[in-house]
Amino acid sequence: MLSIQIICVGKLKESYLKDAVLEYKKRLSKYCNIKIIEVIDEKLPNKLNSSIIEDIKQKETSKVLEHIKKDTYVICLDLTGKQISSEDFSKKIDDISLNFNSSITFVIGGTLGFANQIFAHSNEKLCFSKMTFPHQLIRVFLLEQIFRAFKISKGETYHW
Repeated sequence: MLSIQIICVGKLKESYLKDAVLEYKKRLSKYCNIKIIEVIDEKLPNKLNSSIIEDIKQKETSKVLEHIKKDTYVICLDLTGKQISSEDFSKKIDDISLNFNSSITFVIGGTLGFANQIFAHSNEKLCFSKMTFPHQLIRVFLLEQIFRAFKISKGETYHW
């Protein structure tokens, strides 16, 4: 069975987001082994400058890198990534699981994004939208799209 790991910067605080994550984890359990790892986000000062921003991104990226396994296919969610359809996302997951390995790691950065070094450890970057969303909400979006991908792949109905 495919193993999917989602590494996220920051903890979910809102109960409605926690409930959504639990629901999608339950739904996904019949298709894959799914694990969510939360790394602690850095506190943002009231005033930011480019040096502080880079320092925070570097610290958070280092925490993420500690959890990336060597034999996994890594996909970073990033505003500079490629946008694809749900159908293409489904094909991508199928292709990775058939041709590369049985482990995929998705990475969701913190409020300020990633330090560039993360991209040297990733196989590709995906972008859900050119709009900016809270990284906690993207976690739910990602889980929903993974669930939708399995439904598409298996030819099962899902409310579009």
